[in-house]
Amino acid sequence: MALFGTDFLKKLEYLSLVSRRVFRGSILAQRRTTQLGGGIEFADHREYAPGDDFRYLDWNVYARHDELLLKRFEEEEDLHVYILLDCSASMGFGKPPKFDFARQIAAALSYIALADLDRVAIVAFAGDIVADFPLTRGKARILSLLKFLEGLEPQGTVTDLSRVVKGFVHRTQRRGLALLVSDLYDPAGFQPGLDLLRHHRYEPHIIQIFDRTEAEPKLKGDVELFDVETGSIQKVTVTERNLRQYRAIFDAFQESIKAYCQTYGLGCTRASTEIPFDELILKMMRTAGALA
Repeated sequence: MALFGTDFLKKLEYLSLVSRRVFRGSILAQRRTTQLGGGIEFADHREYAPGDDFRYLDWNVYARHDELLLKRFEEEEDLHVYILLDCSASMGFGKPPKFDFARQIAAALSYIALADLDRVAIVAFAGDIVADFPLTRGKARILSLLKFLEGLEPQGTVTDLSRVVKGFVHRTQRRGLALLVSDLYDPAGFQPGLDLLRHHRYEPHIIQIFDRTEAEPKLKGDVELFDVETGSIQKVTVTERNLRQYRAIFDAFQESIKAYCQTYGLGCTRASTEIPFDELILKMMRTAGALA
């Protein structure tokens, strides 16, 4: 089945409509900022100064108080959405591969943002940044964005989120929402990279993906384990005790992600690839809507 077939595009349009009509763009819109400018929402007054545009004078105030005051209006800034997409080799694991699921999520979130006239960029990474889809705006760009996602493949060796974020935050760009779509399997830990994003005033939202067999492996006896990121092979004998230890480690890892996000007030979505991508996006909308 095609990764971005006709049915997929229909689901994207449905998700976009639901986001606007039911949840009012709750994943992204609530994070937009406002600034004083040429919008339509009244903000406050300031004193008239020579050279100011007479069209913005508040004549009602002048009639009542004989004061020349200018109306100031509030305009909404479009949101800059940066999707950091993990392309490391471990993302190729699973049936379906975690990477296919991650690309569908990235595409869905991009479509919703573009439909809301926000600006979207995709940063693909492994040990370093490996590809970029530059900041863009408008639904007409979705086909180019999907083509970019289709051309990506799992690659590299180990994930190095700190290195990736260092390169990302030192770019000349406006701060915004940073959606990290990854399994977070970084030997150095995911925390330092997220710390950098926070300290540079981005707003991270974590979408952590795993395959069910990673949570509950069905291994026992003599097996040969292959590390897809390092290429190393190890022969081991797996016992029931080993499986219990592994599950405890995996559960602790999952809890560490949840605890980090709760500590710093970050959005956090953790999901198995068993869940259809559109159900996951709807779940994110409901969660965001409840917190709005």
